[in-house]
Amino acid sequence: MSISVALATYNGEKYISEQLNSILPQLGPEDEIIISDDGSSDRTLEIVAGFCSAQIKVLKNPGKGVISNVENAIKHTSGDIIFLCDQDDVWLPDKVSVTKKYLLESDVKLVVSDAIVVDENLKVLEDSFFKLMNSGSGFIKNFIKNTYHGCCMAFLKELKEVILPFPKNIPMHDSWIGLMAELYGKVLFIPEKLIYYRRHQNNATVLKRESLRKSLIWRKNLAVALIRRYYA
Repeated sequence: MSISVALATYNGEKYISEQLNSILPQLGPEDEIIISDDGSSDRTLEIVAGFCSAQIKVLKNPGKGVISNVENAIKHTSGDIIFLCDQDDVWLPDKVSVTKKYLLESDVKLVVSDAIVVDENLKVLEDSFFKLMNSGSGFIKNFIKNTYHGCCMAFLKELKEVILPFPKNIPMHDSWIGLMAELYGKVLFIPEKLIYYRRHQNNATVLKRESLRKSLIWRKNLAVALIRRYYA
C-alpha cells in the first residue's frame, strides 16, 4: 500500500531539513510527501527544493492558517495510507513500518502512536506524550478533552471522504479527524513511541489549558460540525 505524508509548513527553515531526512529513508519509490506551505517568508521552500526528490510535491496555501494548510495537504494526497506530519518533529526509523502493520493487520481506520516529548535540541522532556496527556480512544473522552494529536496520526485514505472538507470554526484539525474516525470506524492508540515531538517557542500548538469560555465555544462549534456532517 502506498504512503502519503501530509506536511504543512510555515517558516520552518530551522527544522524542516532534519524532519525530511527522518522521513525519506522510510518511503518507497511509490510514496510521496505532500507539502502545503502557508506563505513562508524564510528559506523553508528553498531548503525543500534542495532535496531534489521526486517524492516531494510542494503546494502553496498562503496566509490561510494551519487548519486550512493541513486540509490542503490532505486533499492532494494519493496514497492508501495518509500520515500527518509537523515540520519540526523527527520521525523515528520504524514509524512507517510499525504504523502500517497496525493499519493492515487490525480492523482500524486510524492509528495514533505515542511520542517522546523533546526540546528544540532533542533533549527529552517527557518520555511519553500519552502519559502526559492521558491519551486514549473514546468519543466522549476526546470530545471533552482532545487527546488526538495530528503529528502522531495516520489513517486509511477512505477517511478522506468523511473528513473533507474541514468545517469552518472547528478548534483544530486533529480533534475533527479523530472524532470522525470514531464515528465511522475503529481507532487504535498504540504504545510505540514513533516520533520525537519537539516543543519550542514557535510551535503552532501549545501544551496548556484554554480558558473555559474558549473551550465551551470550541466544543459547541465542534458538536455542530459533527452533527451536520454525520447526518448530511
